[in-house]
Amino acid sequence: MTHRVIQIHLSRTASRNALRFARMQRVIDYWPVGDDNRDWSLLVRTKHVQSVTDKLQTIYSAAQMRRLVVLPVEAVIPKPPDLKKKDLEVSDHEGRQVKPKGIFEGLSRDELLEDVVQGATITRTFFLLVIFSTIVASIGLIEDNIAVVIGAMVIAPLLGPNIALALATALGDVGLMMRAVKTNLLGVGLSLLLSFGIGAFWVGPLDSPELISRTDVGFDGIALALVSGAAAVLSLASGTSSVLVGVMVAVALLPPATTLGIFLGAGNYPLAEGAGLLLAVNVVCVNLAAKVTFLLKGVQPLEWYDKQKARKAMGLYLLFWILTLGVLSVVIMRRSGLLPAFIPMTS
Repeated sequence: MTHRVIQIHLSRTASRNALRFARMQRVIDYWPVGDDNRDWSLLVRTKHVQSVTDKLQTIYSAAQMRRLVVLPVEAVIPKPPDLKKKDLEVSDHEGRQVKPKGIFEGLSRDELLEDVVQGATITRTFFLLVIFSTIVASIGLIEDNIAVVIGAMVIAPLLGPNIALALATALGDVGLMMRAVKTNLLGVGLSLLLSFGIGAFWVGPLDSPELISRTDVGFDGIALALVSGAAAVLSLASGTSSVLVGVMVAVALLPPATTLGIFLGAGNYPLAEGAGLLLAVNVVCVNLAAKVTFLLKGVQPLEWYDKQKARKAMGLYLLFWILTLGVLSVVIMRRSGLLPAFIPMTS
């Protein structure tokens, strides 16, 4: 959807001067809702929702503005004219022209937050999706049935917590960070526990190509996970369907977790080590790519103080994920026999 309607509900103490909306940049049209001229609807393009809502929150105080509601628009007839260049400019709270943040445009921070919070929430549905996808993935991996594995990927229960963690870091939302980490750990833990039981009680061979292929990781796997994380955030932030991207992320997260649990349950620790390394690499890469994409998109809080906290949190988490990826890269090089070639022999 290319347009949104922003409904602003003002208190009795707020100014009812419609000229404020007329002079706002990036507003295509506006009209009153009701007879008291305190509730208004503003038509804007989806990519301009963030700048308009930020401007409204600087014009009206918390006491003057009761609520902002962003609604999707299916169609606009007649089609709105293209905005002029001066209407696309962005100004700060003092009226000075500033350069827009980020290189990607799309949904506002509040819309993104609304979308990802549900994925970071521990619910009965989330646990059921993890259970179902783990069972389906285990059967597909053991029986070497790629169609069944893809079926597990479509469920994609681990997408939400990881994207929520990246967005929470960009916004400096510690509460959402903790919730996302907890949900992610519980989801991965439940998948490992269930697949561990399957591996422990499975009486047949565990040597299918689909299963064995997820016990080895190389730098091509790192590239795949980085691209998957970035594509997931771009799809979410642009407001397009994230189903296919969810499949990509599920490829990077769920099958390695299931493989790790199966081989741990079967007592095959060398293969379990490889699957665990693949899972760790993919979790790190997905989070790192998602955080960088949110950073490039310019997702940040509104208030200056919150921006400082978010900037500090983003720096710390980026450093953490980069260092972790560096350590995992060293482990990959050691397992592949590349690293010893650069280490001098000692007597």
